[in-house]
Amino acid sequence: MLKKVFGFDRFRPFQEEAVDAILSGQDLLMILPTGGGKSLCYQLPSLLMEGVTVVVSPLIALMEDQVRGLADNGISAATINSDMSEEARNEVFNKVREGDVKLLYVAPERLTANGFIPFLLGVDINFFVIDEAHCVSEWGHEFRADYRKLGLIKDYFPKTPVAAFTATATPKVADDIIQALQLQDPLLLRAGVFRKNLTIRTRKRTGNGRMQILDFLQKYPDESGIIYTFTRKEAEQTASFLQTKGIPAAAYHAGLSPEEKSTTLKGFMYDRIRIVVATVAFGMGIDKSNIRFVIHTSLPKTIESYYQEIGRAGRDGLESETMLLYTKSDEIRKRELIEQVENETYRNVLYDKLQTMYRFALSSRCKHRLLGEYFSDEGEVCGDKCDSCLKEETAQVDITKEAQMFLSAIYRTGERFGQNHIIEILRGSRAANILKFGHDKLSVYGIGEMRNRDEWGMIADRLFETEAIAIGAHRALKLLPFAAKILRGEATLQIDADLLGQKRRLRPVTKTMPQDKTFSALRTLRMELASSHNVPAYIVFNDKTLHELSRALPQSREEMLQISGIGEVKYERYGEAFLKLCRELAQQEEKQI
Repeated sequence: MLKKVFGFDRFRPFQEEAVDAILSGQDLLMILPTGGGKSLCYQLPSLLMEGVTVVVSPLIALMEDQVRGLADNGISAATINSDMSEEARNEVFNKVREGDVKLLYVAPERLTANGFIPFLLGVDINFFVIDEAHCVSEWGHEFRADYRKLGLIKDYFPKTPVAAFTATATPKVADDIIQALQLQDPLLLRAGVFRKNLTIRTRKRTGNGRMQILDFLQKYPDESGIIYTFTRKEAEQTASFLQTKGIPAAAYHAGLSPEEKSTTLKGFMYDRIRIVVATVAFGMGIDKSNIRFVIHTSLPKTIESYYQEIGRAGRDGLESETMLLYTKSDEIRKRELIEQVENETYRNVLYDKLQTMYRFALSSRCKHRLLGEYFSDEGEVCGDKCDSCLKEETAQVDITKEAQMFLSAIYRTGERFGQNHIIEILRGSRAANILKFGHDKLSVYGIGEMRNRDEWGMIADRLFETEAIAIGAHRALKLLPFAAKILRGEATLQIDADLLGQKRRLRPVTKTMPQDKTFSALRTLRMELASSHNVPAYIVFNDKTLHELSRALPQSREEMLQISGIGEVKYERYGEAFLKLCRELAQQEEKQI
């Protein structure tokens, strides 16, 4: 079944153990990184068992994407969601009653709604699946009250297995999931956190980060990617900026109309839009396998959300890259949002998670190792898959003199003003507020003209990092004890040279899958077939399968079925067209020889 339907000769790590557990009727909690193949772990046993599998999933787009992919593999699947008409929902109900659906996808609020459990009690259910199971836990990063209610499954179906899946769960969250879902003696499968095809970079953001983004994108001229922003306004402005540079990009956030969001999502899924610039909710609802990069323009709130978001890159196993741009101001802004949380215990949990995320961004240790430690997975350093391990020795610039200027300006203004005001003083601004308070008469006025505003912002960040300054009442900067040591010359301060306009040299990511003319021809055919069948290109064949086709150029049906990801159903649907092109490409290669 694995080969015939899904086109794979062997299981990935942990998949076979998960399938065996479900087939034997055992409850399961599987913690597997994004791209590790979680969906196959429940789709395959569903095909081998009588009855329907009920899959609880958090987003409509995610459910629809799964149903579309299953249909293309010849598997009967359906979803019931709030976007459907009553007539369409009733049609699905009838198909489920008649046994014409193998996998039924529902949202958690649907499963707990009045009347749905009685409907399910009249259906032959082989097992339940809880996808994105971390949403169950109050200790997780995406707690949802409707998920917490899913323990009722065991109340009504005590003998029916439940398989829970997530990409992110600390041991504490895993225990909470097991307890909340009332899993009975479950098999716990926890895969390693390390994603060997993912290169992780964290960089201090200079200005609004757009030049850094453009520099990064030069490595991926024809690839799909996601750029995460902190605000809706930033998403729209960044997308507009990329469009002016000739890059097909679009914004995506909760403030857009359903039609606008649908157009952007479909454009991205069908490769008409290269880059989506979005707030953090985007991406959870898609299964697009050929996302080559993920960029964050500001600091994420938690390690869990960061790990899940970067996991959307490289789901097909090919080389992919992530870049996080951040400054101290990101941490300050998110801390202010946390202060609005009423529950003190939960507020303190969020503070701790934010501080851990900031320390991760700053750290010079292996980023993959840090992620592993957070999720209690003690792995080795990656060697060449993060900037901490990749970068050459970074030149340092002494900024003690500038730090003394900055601290002195804070002291001479009575620790009553914010960062921008201090920088304006140092740069000799004639702004109304500077003149109003007579700060143009201070001895520090204008002494920092040698640095631009962005550079002074970097210097301020460095002072925050070393705990020389902090944010006081009304966002005014205040001096901490370490500031006195800097002012007296008892301590020095350095900063990475690239943050003051000097380029850092980094070894590039090795792209093991070159996109030559053969691959391009195959990709063009894939796009044509996807368009004619009205499905996203990666559902025809993912990039990994396309690269294998490019290398092997199979000349027969038998050879084609040896390619990973091509099962009998896929071959019947698309195989002949690709086989014809492979034969033509092979003949062209022979002529060149």
